[in-house]
Amino acid sequence: MKLSIIIPAKNESESLVTLIPELKMQQPNAEIVVVNDGSTDDTKSICEAEGIIVVDHPYSKGNGAAIKSGARAATGEVLVFMDGDGQHQPKDIERLIEEYEKGFDMVVGARDKKSQASLARLFGNGMYNRIASYMTGHKIEDLTSGFRIVSADKFKQFLYLLPNGFSYPTTTTMAFFRAGFSVGYLPIVAPERIGESHINILKDGARFFLIIFKIGTLYSPMKLFFPASLTFFLTGLIYYIYTFFTDGRFTNMGVLLFSTSVMIFLLGLVSEQITSLMYQTRENDKK
Repeated sequence: MKLSIIIPAKNESESLVTLIPELKMQQPNAEIVVVNDGSTDDTKSICEAEGIIVVDHPYSKGNGAAIKSGARAATGEVLVFMDGDGQHQPKDIERLIEEYEKGFDMVVGARDKKSQASLARLFGNGMYNRIASYMTGHKIEDLTSGFRIVSADKFKQFLYLLPNGFSYPTTTTMAFFRAGFSVGYLPIVAPERIGESHINILKDGARFFLIIFKIGTLYSPMKLFFPASLTFFLTGLIYYIYTFFTDGRFTNMGVLLFSTSVMIFLLGLVSEQITSLMYQTRENDKK
């Protein structure tokens, strides 16, 4: 199979100067595509000197946009995505390939606890993993890992879903589960990154959390809407029982809580139907 290695890079010259030669040594037959996402350092010249494919963004469009540009430029049947900051080790690519060849459609490099940049990242990623596991009904070991190998044909089906920011791994993982594709995980150790991180903990953490719910509604809306509807219904029921025994009447607040419960439930049903129709349309488009 032809392998393409895609690396989104923004001001990663410090790590790319050693990463690219090591990649060429570890995977001499692989196509290497670096997406220069508006770098202001020597990222582009280093890549060109190594004779690899460079996709140049005139300005920074975001990690997800770089991933999409790299996927469109790659010609391989199988794609490997990895960061350009030195956290993903080229030697692990062979392990990903071996796991992928067991029959998976995508294999994700799952970081251990020691590989998390901070306690905040460890807590945040753990929370994301638990929420996403509930949404999909499958155990997700590392929702936000950018180190993964995937079938090119299957990955490109979801390019239209990918955001331009830092949440492409989240979107890809949940979309693959929704489509019924096989996703596997391989434990990896991620060294400390070279250079300064482009992720803002508060800003991007909140964005990741919103993305999970956005993709959750795309994956299985009723898993979000039904618990919310049930919460309002039970609150309304308890409040009605309380007011009935204390005042002997059914208050406006009780009506509001019951009405809200019904509205949320109906929104969930409509969203579920829209999701099913959308995926059905995508399947028909491929035929």
